[in-house]
Amino acid sequence: MPDIAALNAHFGIPDAIHFTSGPNETAIIEIRHPHATGRVALRGAQILEWVPQGEEPVLWLSPCAQYASGKAIRGGIPICWPWFGAHPEEPTFPAHGFARTHLWIVEHTDTDNCGVSVRLRLLHDETTEALWPHACSLTLSLRIGSRLELALSTRNMGAEAITISEALHAYFRVTDIATARVQGLEGAVYVDKTDQERSKRQAGAIVFEAETDRIYTGVNGECRIDDPGYGRRIRIEKSGSGSTIVWNPGKDKTASLSDMPADGYRQMVCVESGNADRDAVRLLPGDTHTLSVAYTVERIA
Repeated sequence: MPDIAALNAHFGIPDAIHFTSGPNETAIIEIRHPHATGRVALRGAQILEWVPQGEEPVLWLSPCAQYASGKAIRGGIPICWPWFGAHPEEPTFPAHGFARTHLWIVEHTDTDNCGVSVRLRLLHDETTEALWPHACSLTLSLRIGSRLELALSTRNMGAEAITISEALHAYFRVTDIATARVQGLEGAVYVDKTDQERSKRQAGAIVFEAETDRIYTGVNGECRIDDPGYGRRIRIEKSGSGSTIVWNPGKDKTASLSDMPADGYRQMVCVESGNADRDAVRLLPGDTHTLSVAYTVERIA
């Protein structure tokens, strides 16, 4: 457990950043700003909440989320790194890597008229070395204001090339998955994880009628979540990302998830920005790769 008093002494900012102990002694950064509020867990560097001024919460967090050590928190924006999905060679290794379950440390905090900024770095130890025996640095720079901006940077500090796959696994809150639509991926090719990983092409907007698990590859443009129930559109702009992953577990799969209520799938959709499958990133010694995403909310009729 990080020293909460020391964190507040070194990185706390009156009326902007306060460190506290959350469920199961999880260290939480509480952020307050005239433009937005937010919460970030130091384990996983996971954004749990972002609420722009005058808006409903933009991110979905399961009321059944588990905060146990080594367990991913269901909801918010988990970080999948240094591999996305199952490990390509070691099936016993944790799905989506270890960044989302391991402790991160605070490097810098700041605030200005536009928002609150925090920089975090993944803490490497014997556990991470056993899973990923490569010399590299991983940092997350985040800015919470009327926009939510994230930049995940990987630097290869070793003598050999490495290959990573990654994603910012964002869970977005919607009023009802039956009326939500994802726009901006029309015509894109995707791998359908619910249909023997067949390759398909998207026709029209994405609608949700059953379990959806798709990796759209070779896409780097903006996409949008239209939610008529909340009367809003969530814009997702990204760079350094070739993949967009869209996921909703549907009714049947949700029943097998102990950290999600039976009807939880109806109020969320994951639209993830990353580099997965054929978009995996190869880094030569000394290279740095940055995956950046910005989320904004706007009113729709």
